[in-house]
Amino acid sequence: MVDGSWMVSSHYAQPDRACVLFCSLFCLTRHRLGKLSLLLVLSVFNVTDKEGKKIKDEETLAQIEDYIRKSLGADSRYIPSRRRSVGVAAAADHNVIELMGTDRPGLLSEVSAVLASLKCNVVSAEIWTHKTRAAAVMRVTDEDTGLAVTDAERLERIRERLSYLLRGGDLSRGAAMAVSSGTATTHTERRLHQMMLDDGNYEQLQRQAPEQSQRPNVTVRNWNDKDYSVVTIRCKDRSKLLFDTVCTLTDLQYVVFHANIDAKDNQAYQEFYVRHVNGSPMNTETERLRVIQCLEAAIERRVSEGVKLELCTTDKVGLLSEVTRIFRENSLTVTRAEVTTRGRMAVNTFYVRGSAGEAVDQKTIDSIRQAIGQNLQVKGQPEPPEPQKKESPTWFLFANLFRPRSLYSFGLFMR
Repeated sequence: MVDGSWMVSSHYAQPDRACVLFCSLFCLTRHRLGKLSLLLVLSVFNVTDKEGKKIKDEETLAQIEDYIRKSLGADSRYIPSRRRSVGVAAAADHNVIELMGTDRPGLLSEVSAVLASLKCNVVSAEIWTHKTRAAAVMRVTDEDTGLAVTDAERLERIRERLSYLLRGGDLSRGAAMAVSSGTATTHTERRLHQMMLDDGNYEQLQRQAPEQSQRPNVTVRNWNDKDYSVVTIRCKDRSKLLFDTVCTLTDLQYVVFHANIDAKDNQAYQEFYVRHVNGSPMNTETERLRVIQCLEAAIERRVSEGVKLELCTTDKVGLLSEVTRIFRENSLTVTRAEVTTRGRMAVNTFYVRGSAGEAVDQKTIDSIRQAIGQNLQVKGQPEPPEPQKKESPTWFLFANLFRPRSLYSFGLFMR
């Protein structure tokens, strides 16, 4: 890109359903022969809040528009860093700790207990588990100063203790820590996707494949006339699904040129027209299979398993260690967690199930509520996976032909 300017706007084109965001980017691009062309990149999004309702708050809309403008600005280019297993980066007011290891019951409790013993306070954290692996991005501060830990010897002790804890009996996938300075700017959830992608988490789908009816349907085919690979995804709709799939394609070094996104009756349809950064479509079956596996893993790893528990309470040092210890004492394991601090309040969300994978009974819920307090809210069991309808071969043959706005079927754009 030689030069560019952007425009972001929002309005209520569908007053009863969603807010419509228009994002347009004007840019000058240089062809291989040296010629310049003016391109208009236009994206239109129909968006709702987490509850599926229209966003009415003007301040929220302004924040979204401002964030998009900054993302489209001159400094928005992102070069991913790929640190493995355990990492620490120091910012001005906190340390960022990245953990990657084999999942097991009580792992989060052990990690938070180690950090508490080293006088580190967890101010925010995001933890994902998928198959046999666990990944976490945690922001911690010094218990005494409330700022980042800067002492090199103390950082080394943190590295050694966490590496030993994560290594466990799986020496072939041990932990190694890299200590670096500078502010970590990567979006936390995107970083978790990158960590699990680097760890080869998607490869386990082949060895531990669930029933096909529960899997997302991902296909890749080439549109040879246009030199595109067309990636099609059909699965159950959920929050942040588009974020997960686009981040995965980007981290696999594919550029999305066109996309068709639809969601109806709790089902999602996504169609991407992509090329590799080198300008070519997917040319081998191995390449196509890897993209399919990575997208399936990205979709599945955020699906929450277990009972959702929300805790909003006054923040204090060691709170995460205390709460997860109670979970462990009641034979619960955390499958996903989001820990945040807002002012003096801690707002934490946990998805838990029995240590053997069983559902959590009411007696256990009552026990942990008695130990933690009544400010622990239970959001109920997640919805069971819905078997996909068995489609006839004819349906798959003509699905794209009759789907509205399908660019591939009707050839509505030119290269």
